[in-house]
Amino acid sequence: MHKDYYAILGVPRNATLEEIKRAYRKLALQYHPDRNRGNKEAEEKFKEISEAYQVLSDPEKRAIYDREGYFGLRNQGYQGFEDISDIFQSFSDLFQEFFGFSFEERAQSQRRKGADLSTEVWIDFEDLFEGKEIELELERWETCESCQGLAYDTQKGIKTCPQCQGRGKVTYIEGFFRLSYTCPECGGRGFLYTERCPHCHGVGKFRRKKKLRIQIPPGVEDGALFRYPGEGEGGLLGGAPGDLYVRVRVKPHKFFRRDQYDVYGQLKINFISAILGDTIKIPYFGEELTINIPPGTQPGEEIIVKGKGLKDWRRGLRGDLYLKIQVEIPKNLSPESKKLLQALAEKEGLYTNNLIENFSNSSVKGESSKTSHKKKRESFWERIFGSHDERV
Repeated sequence: MHKDYYAILGVPRNATLEEIKRAYRKLALQYHPDRNRGNKEAEEKFKEISEAYQVLSDPEKRAIYDREGYFGLRNQGYQGFEDISDIFQSFSDLFQEFFGFSFEERAQSQRRKGADLSTEVWIDFEDLFEGKEIELELERWETCESCQGLAYDTQKGIKTCPQCQGRGKVTYIEGFFRLSYTCPECGGRGFLYTERCPHCHGVGKFRRKKKLRIQIPPGVEDGALFRYPGEGEGGLLGGAPGDLYVRVRVKPHKFFRRDQYDVYGQLKINFISAILGDTIKIPYFGEELTINIPPGTQPGEEIIVKGKGLKDWRRGLRGDLYLKIQVEIPKNLSPESKKLLQALAEKEGLYTNNLIENFSNSSVKGESSKTSHKKKRESFWERIFGSHDERV
């Protein structure tokens, strides 16, 4: 679903925070549930404008929305408001500023779950092998322990509103004219606090910082989302706390990449090791691996090391390590080394000049069999350029 929050509030895309706040106040007064009782369309409009204000008044959410749109917010875990009580809980202080009283207690007979929180953490590629413990510092609303989110002094309780006599509405009658409106004294609640909670001053919650340690499992995929129940914001009126959602991002590695739980990299060896074979020790994420190079290893071939990939933290298995061979050819050789290589090439018939000379001599002699001549010629080209399969 596409949502144009700027159009919903009727403000331009470069609107200031103050302009956004003024627009929301005007619309909130128009579509407030107390002024539109039983009107489902007005209730949905009130949710819509509140959601738009929540996004555009938050610099981080607004930046994501401007850059990635509504789907970008959803991918980050944003869900908007489920019901009207969530709006009053989130904008308690704002409504107190708008209307002169707080709506925190509108549904004081209903428990309200705390808001969910979401954050993002980055880990290194190396952390995928053993997992990592990360310490998060969260700033969140926590339920007032003194009043349990009720916002009033529970020892002194509440009292019936003397202006509306507990009905929540005031009726004005003059002749045949009758007008009912929300009680300005209690805000439609029908009751008043005998005294606000002295600890939270009538808010029902505190803004606090908390440090939390979370364990990232090994082999986790980039973008994985983890849920930590009860680590969100505190609930009100005895409601349960919300949840914390942590999205894990993995930094790319300079030499290795992953494909599911297998790891891919490259291994450079010298041409002598490629020809004769060798045993090489390489460092590898907290351990040292012994790699056996078979004689005659060709450039581009892969050596598979079983069980040295990433752990599948769900099934307890482990992937493999794939090393693609790169053969290093020396650019500068000593005269002695050149002579040794030339002698080897001549003995094995690998020197290109010898190949051409042998091919020419065989052509001059003229073989009686055309089939034999064709095989000789094909063998010559394969020696220089490789077989068809090798080139593919």
